Amino acid sequence: MADVEVMRTQTVEVKKTRKVKKTTTKRRESSDQTGEVIISEESSEYINPSQSAIEDKQGGEYTKAMSKDWHSGHFCCWQCDESLTGQRYVLRDEHPYCIKCYENVFANVCEECNKTIGIDSKDLSYKDKHWHEACFLCNKCRISLVDKQFGSKADKIYCGNCYDAQFASRCDGCGEIFRAGTKKMEYKTRQWHEKCFCCCVCKTAIGTKSFIPREQEIYCAGCYEEKYATRCIKCKKIITSGGVTYKNEPWHRECFTCTHCQVSLAGQRFTSRDEKPYCAECFGELFAKRCTSCTKPITGIGGTRFISFEDRHWHNDCFICAICKTSLVGRGFITDEQDVICPECAKQKLM
Repeated sequence: MADVEVMRTQTVEVKKTRKVKKTTTKRRESSDQTGEVIISEESSEYINPSQSAIEDKQGGEYTKAMSKDWHSGHFCCWQCDESLTGQRYVLRDEHPYCIKCYENVFANVCEECNKTIGIDSKDLSYKDKHWHEACFLCNKCRISLVDKQFGSKADKIYCGNCYDAQFASRCDGCGEIFRAGTKKMEYKTRQWHEKCFCCCVCKTAIGTKSFIPREQEIYCAGCYEEKYATRCIKCKKIITSGGVTYKNEPWHRECFTCTHCQVSLAGQRFTSRDEKPYCAECFGELFAKRCTSCTKPITGIGGTRFISFEDRHWHNDCFICAICKTSLVGRGFITDEQDVICPECAKQKLM
């Protein structure tokens, strides 16, 4: 709120006088025989010799003003030369002015009524603007602002209530204005009362503690983690660091293990069945087809290809002629009971 300056102009009235140097009184006391005291007084007047000259030329009249003596006809307005003897005048820059000239030359114009603020009125001043006391009003509700707090906006003045209602910034929490002296909490382009700057879940005041903003809401660290932090799909606890993702689901590294043997799969080759991860060994033992030749699991891990024929399966490397050991991958073959042989070996066997 602003302070207003009150300007006052002092006027002086000058009267004609007759100058007397000094008057003395002599007292003479005597006592009669009855014991009574009789006091008699005598007075005499002494005239300044220089004053005699003034009286001779000016009829004995002079003007006393500004701590100086003036001929009555010489004490005049600095602006219009009209005599100020017996008149009110205003002293400015050590020069006397009649009331009319002073108001014409120096008086301010009221911002409200556009009339001159005369010497008999209080001049209320704020930021190089001036008002009559009766014109110093709130621009909206028209209440007098004399001796009251007020605010200004766009060259207009308002009482405290009107200024706050129209221009004061408001809390993003409660929507109320910030009164003078109120502590304000700010974050980016938003602002809150201290009591309103709190977690939207637990309502605990944030103060100087850490917080997390999300979608125009403010959360304390605990509530944010409880509501939004990433949780391990296995143990349901918050993942603070070192997690892994499998099929768009988060895991602690230590929780991402083989479903069968519980060995860690982080950084290892693995496969899955029924949405559950398995290490290669467990998957092969539990679910993989077995090679007819070597009887080992055909896991398919790493892109391993295999051959199937009539419910029998072979690793690519194991699908060879039982006689000459030539690879049969991509070639014709002939079955011989449990064996497969190449056409050449089949001809040799039949001959």
